Amino acid sequence: MNGVIVIDKPRGLTSHDVVDRVRRILKQRSVGHLGTLDPSATGVLPIVVGSLTRLAQFYLHSEKSYEGEMRFGFATDSYDADGEPTGPVAKVNLDSSRLNELAGEFRGVLEQMPPPFSAKKVAGVPAYKLARKKQEVSLKPVRVEIFEFEILGCEEEVARFRARVGSGTYMRSVAHDLGQKLGCGAHLASLRRTRVAEFEVHAAHTVEELEEAAQQGGAEELFVHSRKLLPEFPCVTATDENLTLIRSGRAVNLPEFSRASKVKVFHGQGELIAIATRVAGTLFHPGIVFGGESV
Repeated sequence: MNGVIVIDKPRGLTSHDVVDRVRRILKQRSVGHLGTLDPSATGVLPIVVGSLTRLAQFYLHSEKSYEGEMRFGFATDSYDADGEPTGPVAKVNLDSSRLNELAGEFRGVLEQMPPPFSAKKVAGVPAYKLARKKQEVSLKPVRVEIFEFEILGCEEEVARFRARVGSGTYMRSVAHDLGQKLGCGAHLASLRRTRVAEFEVHAAHTVEELEEAAQQGGAEELFVHSRKLLPEFPCVTATDENLTLIRSGRAVNLPEFSRASKVKVFHGQGELIAIATRVAGTLFHPGIVFGGESV
């Protein structure tokens, strides 16, 4: 079984928890995910299965979209609602116009400090492990990019937002930093990821839906069609002659793709057999060859 399924991650599970559940449901050992979500966050978690786990390398720097809420009036040590308040609660009177004005300062490329409770490593140890032990966490700012960040509305001390960001951006840090700019403190109250690369929330399935489909023998019907993966790479259906060469890792001539840097090579309509890279002219080398059928 080789493929990609978009899971709608529930609150309270880690991304690794979801991988473990999918592994048990599908009875597959080789299962991974594309982009970690915090336990308190929900939404799009693409899961790769079988030989298509090798696709992960193409999604390391994917854009992500979020919707959520920020609570103003106090900050927390984890920068979200699961943390402990770092000071007294302040009375706030939010103004959408003012917040959107401040939100504009976060758009573009900026240096962002990761939250102390994060997976960023300090001397080889994840920061959250040190933070839980009340040990000093010395993190360095990371360059990130925020393409869109908009305040959708305010109700009392809570502001709703929508954002589209580059890889490595922490919305928890955005909430914390916005609270500092406003002078009242803030933290991320809730977060839902609506998109990772080409994977969107409307195509996501719950773990329970996957389990039910698997029990009825139709789990693969929930998988993303392999021709929709990596839409930036053109598709080519291999001839019988090229199929043999590609499966053995040998270069093939694809004259119709002289301007492409990489192509997705298929056997028939649904079986992704390789990602080939142009090495010279119209000669492509299958740098990644997938085994078995994909869906």
